[in-house]
Amino acid sequence: QVQLVESGGGLVQAGGSLRLSCAASGFIFSINFMGWYLQAPGKHRELVARITTGGSTNYADSVKGRFTISRDNAKNTVYLQMNSLRPGDTAVYYCNAVRRTGWDDALFNWGQGTQVTVSS
Repeated sequence: QVQLVESGGGLVQAGGSLRLSCAASGFIFSINFMGWYLQAPGKHRELVARITTGGSTNYADSVKGRFTISRDNAKNTVYLQMNSLRPGDTAVYYCNAVRRTGWDDALFNWGQGTQVTVSS
């Protein structure tokens, strides 16, 4: 059974930083692309960062230069370092395995996510 457990969210002031973690189980983590998505209130969930099996990364324009995705295959964990946070980054953040083709097709059911709130 696939499990995705996100953690590390919280309340932070604008300009601050957070590091999110996602512990994955129930599938072969090392052979999957992984991604971080966010869902702001009243909006669709969108992919903001993706990392390949080889460690190459891609980012949405909205977070480029501020967020960094990384992975530790030994721990089946993917991370999102979030710097220079803005109120517009306020959302629930989720991780998932991502289909290799295309950009943002998630492969598995969603975890509970972790709330990030950025105050101005």
